[in-house]
Amino acid sequence: MQNKEKDWFGYKKVKPAEKTKLVEGVFDNVASRYDVMNDFMSGGIHRLWKNRLVRLMHPRSSRKLLDVAGGTGDIAFRYRKDAGEDAQITVCDINKEMLKVGRDRAIDRGFLKGFEWVEGNAESLPFADREFHLYSIAFGLRNVTHIDNALAEAYRVLKAGGQFFCLEFSYVNNAALRKIYDEYSFRVIPKLGELVAKDRDSYQYLVESIRQFPKQEELKSRMEKAGFERVSIINLSGGIAAIHVGNKL
Repeated sequence: MQNKEKDWFGYKKVKPAEKTKLVEGVFDNVASRYDVMNDFMSGGIHRLWKNRLVRLMHPRSSRKLLDVAGGTGDIAFRYRKDAGEDAQITVCDINKEMLKVGRDRAIDRGFLKGFEWVEGNAESLPFADREFHLYSIAFGLRNVTHIDNALAEAYRVLKAGGQFFCLEFSYVNNAALRKIYDEYSFRVIPKLGELVAKDRDSYQYLVESIRQFPKQEELKSRMEKAGFERVSIINLSGGIAAIHVGNKL
């Protein structure tokens, strides 16, 4: 059943309003170590996935980007590097702590213009209709309480001809690889969270949330229901992650 994810915080059954607050709490806890933990969890492979995502976006200074749930700036900085100093980039995140990390990192990189940092919920974006050429969300959609609302908002804020890009953990189709991946996820990642981020519970949630996220074809169908056309799926590392691309024609 679509949108069942609104009732679950990982494997814990919750009310939708509770889920939003619980997810905020997770990222409050891990903000300062979030990107370091991504390196530990994926062996650095997440960097290759993100590079692939940004290449697909064909960065240009003339294309205004909205990066949602991207508070630490990982996607925004990649886009800025390729698009140049005249790039127009808006980073929107529900979490103040993640945005603070991103702003500090931007200053450290000398990115003093072209960035706007906005606190906001993916389900009710604080932007006008048809404002952006590109919308990206990397490892954020699975944390949204009502995914269909977020997809509808993505469609709303994109210009005609705009594109939606989602990079997210997904479903591993190969049974042998899936068994290895599950063993690693449930046995190793929470322990890494405890050792590196000093927060086992948050990373237990993150592992569980991946299993609650729609599989590739279901997400494609939900994107199409939101209005996106010519939706494509690119599986990464055997489906451990996937990129979905949708077009607003």
